[in-house]
Amino acid sequence: MKRAVIVGSAEINNYTKIKEYLRKEDYFVFCDAGLKHMDGLGVKPDLIVGDFDSHENPNLNVETIVLPTIKDDTDTCHALKVCIDRGFTDFLFLGCIGERMDHTLGNMSLLIMIKEKSLSGFMLDDYSEISIVNGEEKIDDSFSYFSLITLSDSAEGITIKNAKYPLENGFIKSGFQLGISNEVIKGETAKVSSKSGNLILIKVF
Repeated sequence: MKRAVIVGSAEINNYTKIKEYLRKEDYFVFCDAGLKHMDGLGVKPDLIVGDFDSHENPNLNVETIVLPTIKDDTDTCHALKVCIDRGFTDFLFLGCIGERMDHTLGNMSLLIMIKEKSLSGFMLDDYSEISIVNGEEKIDDSFSYFSLITLSDSAEGITIKNAKYPLENGFIKSGFQLGISNEVIKGETAKVSSKSGNLILIKVF
């Protein structure tokens, strides 16, 4: 099954880095003002989704889902739901982390949605890979840092191996995010797992 790449409207400055992650067989979904990234990414949309309150409908010869401006879902959330309904199980989110903190946090919650549906995916910005811990996650030593942040009241049963700050069956509370700026031991691959809660893993380039 192809991977769905969902492109939002947040700024992307390092297109060269982002394009390293793209595959020829990817299915590209552009959400409203995410269309501004077409040229920078060097790809064409397979699907366009949006209410076009922040970008004019380009009226391309491409399947376009026009949404009402008054709705519960964001354009990005609706795009994800459409892709899930169409059978996609793997996702890459671009242009979803940016200046609008409300949109950023809302978009990060989409990682919880895909976890709850036993799907996989991650977000990518100019600085990092962002995913939700689901089973055992691995971080190689090419990353400068990695951080763990809970989106639940707490995440428990956290184990971190092969890192500067290891942890065995620990926990992180939302009021005290102690998992910031860990480092992989050089020559090793760090391993992270969690037994409960929604734990965000941010791998910093």
